[in-house]
Amino acid sequence: MANLFSPAKRSRTWRELWLNLAIAEKQLGLPITDEAIEQMKANLDLTLEQFDIAAKEEKKRRHDVMAHVHTFGQVAPAAAGIIHLGATSCYVTDNADLIFIRTGLTYLLKSLAVLISRLSAFAHDNRALPTLGFTHFQPAQLTTVGKRATLWIQELLWDLRNIKRARDDIGFRGVKGTTGTQASFLALFDGDHDKVEELDRLVTELSGFQYAYPVTGQTYSRKIDIDVLAPLASLGATAHKIGTDLRLLANLKEIEEPFETTQIGSSAMAYKRNPMRCERVCSLSRHLQVLHQNALMTFSVQWFERTLDDSANRRVTLPEAFLTADIVLSTLRNVSEGLVVYPNVIARRIAQELPFMATENLIMAVVKKGGDRQEAHEKIRVLSHEAAHQVKNLGRENDLIERVRRDPYFDAIKDELDQLLDPRTFIGRAPEQVDKFLREWVEPALADEELKEALAKTDKVELNV
Repeated sequence: MANLFSPAKRSRTWRELWLNLAIAEKQLGLPITDEAIEQMKANLDLTLEQFDIAAKEEKKRRHDVMAHVHTFGQVAPAAAGIIHLGATSCYVTDNADLIFIRTGLTYLLKSLAVLISRLSAFAHDNRALPTLGFTHFQPAQLTTVGKRATLWIQELLWDLRNIKRARDDIGFRGVKGTTGTQASFLALFDGDHDKVEELDRLVTELSGFQYAYPVTGQTYSRKIDIDVLAPLASLGATAHKIGTDLRLLANLKEIEEPFETTQIGSSAMAYKRNPMRCERVCSLSRHLQVLHQNALMTFSVQWFERTLDDSANRRVTLPEAFLTADIVLSTLRNVSEGLVVYPNVIARRIAQELPFMATENLIMAVVKKGGDRQEAHEKIRVLSHEAAHQVKNLGRENDLIERVRRDPYFDAIKDELDQLLDPRTFIGRAPEQVDKFLREWVEPALADEELKEALAKTDKVELNV
């Protein structure tokens, strides 16, 4: 991703676009020599010397595109007079941005598919491991570790869908001229409208796009940037949610992110195991979310056919959005590849809360043995409050079940208590939901040939900081 938004990639892409324009113009009859085309083809990559020349030209001319036009002409002298023929700066800048956006979205799709695959394996492995559910971050009914992971995966699947939609919808600005009227090209082809339309089609095809936007001003509409950054911001929200859940679970000591044997959690507190990777995910995800606001504001203040106050903002916002999304996904992949689950801690927390959750089952069991529902309810109510006093006021363990065992009223169901308190009987259809979700939703989504290839080639992510 860093290479995609590098000066070297941008400069080469501009030269490729100038080459495509020259090839198409030559094909449609303009006097462009074979030598000019060959010299352009032979000099698509800039040397360090050429970058130095371009920098000096830009300082002199205060125009980056024209600086590169002159630099290209020095190494392709036979083409110097036809480079950028009929075009405006946005021919290279905007079309290049669309190439980078489409390619960047493809990179993100592949990385996201790997993350979904990693978390799916985690969900499958823990499909039936009971864990305490939380609503309002207060103890609720049981779920499973794997079922909770499917909630994250489902949201990532929606991100996968949204990013793919945005990627597949990207068009090409094409060959439109200074205000989008193609007037300069109409003059080049002596008023031949058909040739101008064919030029637009040829350049679009040579540049690898299926279609060009039918109308533009000087730029492609900056609303496209909104459509691109919206799913990236949404991905940021998903990543933040996952990172936050894992940070909370780390505090509960139920699940932890990877922690190297030599890793230091705190310079002062040697025992600390801070969830710094998930904290990094949350930090960067917030930044990713707010970048969408830049695109909204920039589009809203574009005047008529264009105004240049979009340029400096976009040169920062677009690369930042893609680079941030890339590292958020890479970090989450690293976390997902090394998640550590502590079943004994999870079981202990369940044991602390399950007795209260099981009270309804105990009442029903007494009734089935011929007891009175209201009497059973009152007995459980009294014992539950006594046990709650032990937990809240005295800091002791929840002893509700021991109180039930000691009370003669419950003699009829004491042989069933272990079964009635088995956590596996409180997780509903969670394991089956995991299986069905992975089979019917995740597997089809990852069966796309483009994603299958990425999954086959991927390695584990290593973080150095």
